[in-house]
Amino acid sequence: MTLALILQYLDLLGTVVFAITGLLAARRKQLDLFGAIVIAMVTAIGGGTVRDLIIDVPVFWTQNDIYIYVVVIAALLLFFLARFKRLPVKLLLFLDALGLAVFTVIGTQKAMALGFSDPIAIMTGIMTGVVGGVIRDVLVGEVPLVFRKEIYATASFVGASLLLVLIEAGVTVDWAVMTSILVVLTMRVWAIVFNVELPVFISYKGPDTQSSDQDVHRS
Repeated sequence: MTLALILQYLDLLGTVVFAITGLLAARRKQLDLFGAIVIAMVTAIGGGTVRDLIIDVPVFWTQNDIYIYVVVIAALLLFFLARFKRLPVKLLLFLDALGLAVFTVIGTQKAMALGFSDPIAIMTGIMTGVVGGVIRDVLVGEVPLVFRKEIYATASFVGASLLLVLIEAGVTVDWAVMTSILVVLTMRVWAIVFNVELPVFISYKGPDTQSSDQDVHRS
């Protein structure tokens, strides 16, 4: 089995898992079936859609409608299954990490193939991996995961950057892709297992903080 075929299967798996995370968010907000499918859809294909619109290429799911079928079928099955069986949230977190890794690499590769600069390729990879989740969280009225303490977008950034570095260093594409996916997956799983978080932005609370804050509000 070639790497391209493996990536295609992993891409579909990631699409299913991201759709499921969208369903979980819809369940928390007690949305109806239509709302759940919409949230699942934007979570699964939102990042790739924004990516393709920005780099001005045909949106991927308009060229291959299997992604639409996969999301709708997964959403319908899980919508009813969740009523009778508790979903393995921990397993979904690990599968979500795999989806993040694969989406990041695919997005970065796509920009590289079109001749975009390294920073644009990195940003494209990150967008592919995290923007769907951002749209999901905004629609359900939550602070997006990537803006919280989770090591999520950071892992995507590292993976996209590593892919570029390895390829420019002469490493074969297959090895560069597999290594980058493994690094993103490892970082995310490590953060999940050991509850590793990024530091939170906290303002200095000195003796003159209160008066300074009052001055700011008055201005």
